[in-house]
Amino acid sequence: MNGTLRCETPAQADKVRAALYTHIQLTRAEPGCVSFEVSATEDPLVWTVAEEFTDTEAFEAHQERTKASDWALKTAGIPRDYTITGLE
Repeated sequence: MNGTLRCETPAQADKVRAALYTHIQLTRAEPGCVSFEVSATEDPLVWTVAEEFTDTEAFEAHQERTKASDWALKTAGIPRDYTITGLE
């Protein structure tokens, strides 16, 4: 999956920055996570996201864990634009 996380305000970007490190660490520790990168861009309100999981089950487990996470709570309402490829 590749895409962007695009904040609408500096306050949203602050929430992303505050929660991002833990979100990355927890995701990388998940079974089936091959890679997970969230990178700041030149625009302080935008991050690129690139993630890869071993299979559909691992990706779906990641989605479920994330829905119930502190990351989801703190970044609720921040627009994401993702393209998911390679899943059956």
